[in-house]
Amino acid sequence: MCGRYTLSTVDGPEIAQRFSLINPPSEETLGRFNVCPTETVAAIVAPGEATGVQWGLRPFKNGSFAPINVRSETASKRFKWLMDRGRCLVLADGWYEWLKAEQKGQPKLPFRYTVDDGSLFAFAGVYDRTGVAILTTEANEICKPVHDRMPVILDGPEAEAMWLSKDVAIPEAEGLLIPFPSERVSVAPANPAVNRAGVEGPELLTPPDAPPTPPSDTLF
Repeated sequence: MCGRYTLSTVDGPEIAQRFSLINPPSEETLGRFNVCPTETVAAIVAPGEATGVQWGLRPFKNGSFAPINVRSETASKRFKWLMDRGRCLVLADGWYEWLKAEQKGQPKLPFRYTVDDGSLFAFAGVYDRTGVAILTTEANEICKPVHDRMPVILDGPEAEAMWLSKDVAIPEAEGLLIPFPSERVSVAPANPAVNRAGVEGPELLTPPDAPPTPPSDTLF
């Protein structure tokens, strides 16, 4: 799954160049080290068009159901209208997952995952006027020791363009919803301060003085 992520860069022009945007995303969505559900996030809803949308869908009137993640395996059944006309890119440069602490009563241990040595990337998302949700898939070998799910990361500009295209039918788009290659993903311990919503700053990427023991040799 994906419950927190980062878009730590403040370089709007760099993002605009990487994703061929007419204008960079709004400044409030940049320089983020602890993006949380319900907050405004940077998304591309059409080729060249970035906008700020709330993280969390509210697809039913008067309902409290507000998914932040949607399983890719069932997305076309639960949200067919969004998979057809509401596909988007959610911009990021990392995401967090948590491991249960061995000692009872201790906080969960956060780990941050990055792609291609910290490069910008895009989650596959679906959106409507109420907000956006990030699609998830089975975890790859790097992510599996901490969680059995991972966000869908699109494999570069060609895949991103296909996901956005209204000319690409749902079955073809579903072919993009696969685990990202393990050899391109890195993981490192993060600061437990990231466990609290609303906490921000680059220090969240710095592990404690005594980093937690990874659950498996595949983590590093």
